Amino acid sequence: IKNCDIVFIAVPTPTVCGVYDDSIIREVIPLVEKNKIIVLKSTICFGLSRVLQKKFKDYTIVHSPEFLSETTASEDTRNPFFNIVGINQKSKKHKDVARLIHSILPKAPASFTVSYEEAELIKYAHNTSAYTRIVFSNLLYDLSKKVGADWKNVVQAIKADPFIATKHVSNNYIDPVHKGGRGAGGNCFIKDFAIFSNMYKKIANDPLGAQLLQSFERKNIELLQKSKKDLKLLNGVYCNLKKPKRKKS
Repeated sequence: IKNCDIVFIAVPTPTVCGVYDDSIIREVIPLVEKNKIIVLKSTICFGLSRVLQKKFKDYTIVHSPEFLSETTASEDTRNPFFNIVGINQKSKKHKDVARLIHSILPKAPASFTVSYEEAELIKYAHNTSAYTRIVFSNLLYDLSKKVGADWKNVVQAIKADPFIATKHVSNNYIDPVHKGGRGAGGNCFIKDFAIFSNMYKKIANDPLGAQLLQSFERKNIELLQKSKKDLKLLNGVYCNLKKPKRKKS
């Protein structure tokens, strides 16, 4: 990468025992030649983009998060629904770099140049919204069984409701059993919601909102554990999890 003027960095940002781990990003940035442009594609927790730019002053750092599904990553990369570039909006150089980055990213129906903080929040909004939809769909499914409703009929109607279902939501987030189990799993949803919930509790000064997010977490943990889905990922994010209680026969 010595001869590259622009370097895209997409490395893991794991959540380990509830703590965001940015060590890999910090390790790889110095591998880039100084005075180059770095585009961070990894999920960045609130405030970190600006911290990294201040620490690594020999680089121009922007944040352009990815919006990919694990099953359709290649297609999503080639055909993004929008492009986001987060910058230091007080810097003319950053604004010029943002225009350059937009010019080389795959074309999208919409493109936005925003602040670092806005880019970080947009990414978390994407993943946490999907997470809550998955958990809520599981609640609807369980309720349908209790009231004697045919879930297939409910799903058909939901998928036809434009206020609820987009194409992506219909295909991925409505059916309660997905990818071998129930609940929001995979490499992103579990870790990102955990960090979002922790950060909201610390920053927002909203105890009721924090409790709501924690309730979503607890319910999702229950769904994953009972269906034995992504247990290794789950236990890596939430250390010392209690095993779900078995129903008495």
